[in-house]
Amino acid sequence: MELPLIAIVLVLIGYAFGSTKMISEGNEALVERLGRYHRKLSPGLNFIVPIIDAVVMEDTVREQVLDIKPQQVITADNVTIEVDGVVFWSIIDMEKSFYKIDDIQIALANLVTVELRATIAGRTLEQTIASRNEMNQALLEVLNRDASEWGVKIVRVDIQSINPPENIKNSLAEQNAAVIRKRALITAAEGEQEAAVKRAQATSTAMEILSQTLRANPESKEILQYLVAQEQVEASQKLGESQNAKIVFLNPGTLPKDTFDQVLGEIVANQSDSNGMSEQGKG
Repeated sequence: MELPLIAIVLVLIGYAFGSTKMISEGNEALVERLGRYHRKLSPGLNFIVPIIDAVVMEDTVREQVLDIKPQQVITADNVTIEVDGVVFWSIIDMEKSFYKIDDIQIALANLVTVELRATIAGRTLEQTIASRNEMNQALLEVLNRDASEWGVKIVRVDIQSINPPENIKNSLAEQNAAVIRKRALITAAEGEQEAAVKRAQATSTAMEILSQTLRANPESKEILQYLVAQEQVEASQKLGESQNAKIVFLNPGTLPKDTFDQVLGEIVANQSDSNGMSEQGKG
């Protein structure tokens, strides 16, 4: 009696161990019953029927990274470049990912490679370098359309590097430098043009103000003539301070007699002060 009881206990224990299946968090598993798909196991403790049921697959549903090795790709203008990148993806339908495709990793790698070549083949080298974000988005849409049949979602595509040949790199560097120099010259020319326009506008405004003032106050003409004379005095003084020029020219015909006498007196006084300082320096 004891042996049959022990045997029954052992069978029950074995059945208990064989019928339990622990699925880790972030994973899912597929169960077949007599060779046909039966159900999916969620994270936690699950029970199956030993011998009849079998767990045929357990995989993660978390986001995974697929590293795309460097690929030699030809652009639309026949330049061979080396491109690599990464693809972030996750399984959203475990049943499709197991029954619709044999090896999901290899399938995705080949799909990404084909679509990457097709995307770059329709662009020139310059377009390829300038539109990396656009290519990432285009690849994301195309890959999701095809990978959805396998129960996979492409989360993000990132083209990491685009490496043209060395001679092409040098040509691009020279071209960029030329573009920068051109922009600098254009900016400088535009600045000079804007400054000239503003100076002309300021002069026009000043002339308009003076014209209005003279029309409103005829006696202010003498003030204006005096200011002109002052400018000539200052210019004459600067000329007189030069070591190579000591002659002062002043056109008296442009000034009234009183104004001319006043200005001439200031010139003589300034010249006398300068000569007196020079003699004191000699003494």
